[in-house]
Amino acid sequence: MRLTKTLLVVSAIAALSAVALTGCSSGSTAGGSGGGSLTVAKPDGAAILSTQTNNPFISTGSGMSLGYDRMIYEPLAIVNPVGKNETTPWLASKVEWNADYTQLTVTPRSGVKWSDGKPFTADDIVFTYTMIKNTPALDLGGLKLADVKKDGGNVVLSFSESKFVKQGDVLQVTIVPEHQWKGISDPSKDPVKDAVGTGPYTIKSFSSQGVVLKARTDYWGGKVPVGQLKYLEYNDNTGLLRALQSKEADWAQIFITDYQKNYVDKDPKHNVFWGANVLSPDMVLVNTTKAPFNDVAFRKAVNMVVDRKAHADKARSNAGPELTSVTGIPQPTGDQYIAPEYKDKTFTIDVDGAKKVLTDAGYTWKDGALIDPSGNPVSFTLQDPQGWNDYVTGIQLVATQIKSTLGADAKVATPDADTWFTNMATGNFDAALHWSGSGSNPWHIYDDVMNGAYLEQAADGKVSDNFGRYNNPEATALLKQYAQASDDATRTEALNKIQKIFVEDVPAIPIGTHPQLGEYNTRAFTGWPSEKDQYATADPTQPSAVQVIMKLKPAGK
Repeated sequence: MRLTKTLLVVSAIAALSAVALTGCSSGSTAGGSGGGSLTVAKPDGAAILSTQTNNPFISTGSGMSLGYDRMIYEPLAIVNPVGKNETTPWLASKVEWNADYTQLTVTPRSGVKWSDGKPFTADDIVFTYTMIKNTPALDLGGLKLADVKKDGGNVVLSFSESKFVKQGDVLQVTIVPEHQWKGISDPSKDPVKDAVGTGPYTIKSFSSQGVVLKARTDYWGGKVPVGQLKYLEYNDNTGLLRALQSKEADWAQIFITDYQKNYVDKDPKHNVFWGANVLSPDMVLVNTTKAPFNDVAFRKAVNMVVDRKAHADKARSNAGPELTSVTGIPQPTGDQYIAPEYKDKTFTIDVDGAKKVLTDAGYTWKDGALIDPSGNPVSFTLQDPQGWNDYVTGIQLVATQIKSTLGADAKVATPDADTWFTNMATGNFDAALHWSGSGSNPWHIYDDVMNGAYLEQAADGKVSDNFGRYNNPEATALLKQYAQASDDATRTEALNKIQKIFVEDVPAIPIGTHPQLGEYNTRAFTGWPSEKDQYATADPTQPSAVQVIMKLKPAGK
């Protein structure tokens, strides 16, 4: 797998010159649309289709939940979290960052029209980003825009801090038409029933049974390969799996236990399951403000006995590779980021070593039960939502392993998802298996579990990240230093120090890789992303979904 050092290839002269990317459309310039149809599906329940919400800034609305908004509205550029980590200009023909990533210059693509026939212009870009700047509820990526203005035919976006680590958040903002949205009084709540976009599709019908999109014949990117897209909802993973097996659904993103047997082998010539190995490990998040995980010795001991191979085999059905680096960075995707002192350091199960760590810290055992230095039996609960089979299996494995090796009373709880999300935000938990942030570099991994800034930003006792409430001023400062650095050398130095704190202080316990899953078939169309062609992930809800569609070709051609 070939990888670049950063999201945009940055050389030693980056401090002296800007980084520019240019690109053209993915297809020919001829209009029209192809034939055939694809059915895209999600397992979120029928309630998603009870109300039509096409507003791309409402993440829980029908458009974003199902992913069909990705085919209507488009971003300036698409950032690939796998493969070469390349950035593909989309509504922009060129994007150019200054040396410290505090300013972005965008050249709008010419010849683009909104689906109502009006031309797309620089004014639409200015309007969209200004709307986000003036409406905090729309700033989902924490852009912290300082200024938005036109400069000749270009648009210049200025930020109050470096956006090196958030280039994707900036570039993948959905652009909306000024002529329609300027009349919307509250863009954070309006459902936008009449969806006007630059994308290759428009809405043909919406009902509680599903959504049908039809291809545009005047799309700027050329002929649209698939004439029609149908979006369906199923009640759960089991229902959606049956639809994939029966060929009722073509494209989805769900976890499948034993995916080879239960999906691929149902039509081995055409069915494909791909887990794109992105920079996002699953971690056991631990509440560092309460016993037993407020003690680094106990955190270290647990980290030393977790069976990561069993997690990959039994909880994730080997959808992604086993997590091996003590830094928590998935490999081989993140090989180039691992600090020199940890290049060859891998996880091993070391029960004797873990017991020595505990003994040295004052722990004892009574009748096989672990007793803390205060004389109390060690007990805690791991929790994840009921129905999340891979995560529930994961915490059951962890609980069993800790009980059998360390003698701690590890329990498992499975609340409903809403309760779980609330528990995580408020700190009402001991431990939980959780995904981590994903981006083109490992900063997002460590930001999620080590950044004390989230604790300062807590509202009504709720945090948006760093759920374990780890508070280490040095780690927080290093994360900020990495994010605001203007050169690779400074970033590398900061990241190496961050990894050292992570390994030695164990603010969270990395347990497995968290691939972006996708299922599709090649019966009618080929050209899908895959392990051999990693131009995007195969997840139909991601910004790259429109890129995937435009790469498809009728089977046999």
